[in-house]
Amino acid sequence: MVPEKYLVTKLEAPPEINALWDKAPWKNIAPLDIARFMGKNPDHFPRAQAKLAYDAQALYVIFRIEDCYVRAVAQKNQDNVCFDSCAEFFFSPGPDVEGGYFNLETNCGGAMLLNFQKIPRQGAPLSDNELSQIKIAGSLPKIVDPEITEPATWIVEYRLPLAILEKYRKMLKPASGVEWRANFYKCADKTSHPHWLTWSFVDRPNPDFHVPKSFGTLVFK
Repeated sequence: MVPEKYLVTKLEAPPEINALWDKAPWKNIAPLDIARFMGKNPDHFPRAQAKLAYDAQALYVIFRIEDCYVRAVAQKNQDNVCFDSCAEFFFSPGPDVEGGYFNLETNCGGAMLLNFQKIPRQGAPLSDNELSQIKIAGSLPKIVDPEITEPATWIVEYRLPLAILEKYRKMLKPASGVEWRANFYKCADKTSHPHWLTWSFVDRPNPDFHVPKSFGTLVFK
């Protein structure tokens, strides 16, 4: 199966980070769909989308999830946010994955986990100081418990400064024609209706997001 490709828009002015999907400049940027599943076809299959953009200082990422059975109990950054209703961005800041990749995971309440993985699943967590430089907003409260069992749409948006990535591996800074490798995921490991969704196809019989060779391609415009 051919890996996915997404064109990343360069911004003239950065968006306000406030978890609004249809504001400028996002309203004119096409989304990608996180529409493949891993493991068994889930009973609950949310509609999950993401958009990316960039400028000289940062990446901008926004997820919109039309969901159900929504839960968030992780109380702080670097907790196991993947157990909650969670959207994830894994990326290698260049065309190669051998130099390592980052996994940035955010639950529906805006708690995040960010590691650098030189070897899959043996990651080094970024520091509290580094995480504090990522501006993030979510449309739901930080804690969602008990679980929301009816349909609920939630949004998470963040600004990821490029400077915090550079000490971990060689990085190609975003510019016209530059390519990175990446995948996007939606999961909810310990909700009442778990599921594992991907943007770019991952050839594994059981859910496993740490498969960098299956990353798609981001092409910066």
